[in-house]
Amino acid sequence: MRSQILAALLASAALASGALAQGAAPAETKAKTDDLEKLQAFKSTGTAAAPEIPQTGRRADAIRRTLAKVKLPEGFKIDLYAVVPDARAIAVGPNAGVLFVGTRKSKVYTVTDRDKDRVADEVRAFAPGIDFKIPNGVCFSRDGVLTVVEQNRVLAFPAAEFFYENPDVAAGIVVKQGELIPAAEESYNHTARVCRVGPDGKTYIALGQPYNVPPADKLDLYAKTGIGGIIRVDADGKNREVFATGIRNSVGIEFAPDKSLWFTDNQVDGMGDDTPPGELNRATKAGENFGFPWYGGGAVRTVEYKDQTPPAGTVPPLAELPPHAADLGLAFYNGRQFPQSYRGGLFIAEHGSWNRTTPVGARIMFAALDKDGKVASVKPFAEGWLTADGEYLGRPVDVAVLLDGSLLVSDDTAGAIYRISYEGGAQ
Repeated sequence: MRSQILAALLASAALASGALAQGAAPAETKAKTDDLEKLQAFKSTGTAAAPEIPQTGRRADAIRRTLAKVKLPEGFKIDLYAVVPDARAIAVGPNAGVLFVGTRKSKVYTVTDRDKDRVADEVRAFAPGIDFKIPNGVCFSRDGVLTVVEQNRVLAFPAAEFFYENPDVAAGIVVKQGELIPAAEESYNHTARVCRVGPDGKTYIALGQPYNVPPADKLDLYAKTGIGGIIRVDADGKNREVFATGIRNSVGIEFAPDKSLWFTDNQVDGMGDDTPPGELNRATKAGENFGFPWYGGGAVRTVEYKDQTPPAGTVPPLAELPPHAADLGLAFYNGRQFPQSYRGGLFIAEHGSWNRTTPVGARIMFAALDKDGKVASVKPFAEGWLTADGEYLGRPVDVAVLLDGSLLVSDDTAGAIYRISYEGGAQ
């Protein structure tokens, strides 16, 4: 159904482009037609294939030396899967396992393991003719449509996993440039969007708000547009709805097997090294408010709103996470390679603190769940990217489960994707 909607969207764009070609617009206008418009109309852009990113040499060797310092539970090992500049959000292709990796720069990368030896053979920029702007968010639908969420636009690429090797790929605009958030609210801060396609077929997008704590005169606009919250839209961008509010800046959302939406939230800075805590939250229905900016994290009130009564029924976090560790991407472990104790649990990537007196984070956490689906514990799973001297050797951003059941980790500081596998024997 989702692919049918997008096919109709692309066909509509092709008809519009055909009218343009028949003389509806002057040559000057035609000359300004950008590559995205051509791709919507199934026309060649003349763009050359992007060059390959080298996978060997000094950089790869240095990354492997860092990985030798990473500590994991017994039976696990970590290897370099791919060198990917500025690697952020990971989308695993549902059919062939091709990776699409977002960045906070201007490129989305494809990562291909052709011989299936669990090491990438080829890394290239995806759709090099498109002028992406902070294309951090990437996610797949079950029928293979890739969504790319930029700072203020949403694009869709049907069958991207099968046609990505050509610089010209079918593309559709889900949300036009300048319509994801009001253009006046664009900022350099908290602009890394993330997305997931839900069980209902809608695309869910987290929209961080640009402030540490927003001024009161912004609250109505943000509640209406979903800034500082999570929105959802149909596959073609219609029927936009604010799904959740009261969120400072989530850069990690994921659907659980019970169809609830779990997400991390980065909390208020400047309140001290050890407060407020980070948050792991769970949304069970549309319309829930998660407490920000009245709460800075957990039950800690913000200075700016401490004298105001929070909205009734605000939802507390499912679990409190280490203060200022910057928890970002998360993934439920649905593979079969890891021991039984990990199955159904949640992996979380901690990017690491930026202004704490003693840095914390830069590790992968594991949240074990009890039989009722509640968080029983949250403990470090992979750590070693932060030295005793406070130097970051890497900063994990996202986690994803590869088709073979191994765990992928992105690192935007090292510019790499890692693969964690289990070789401890049958469990």
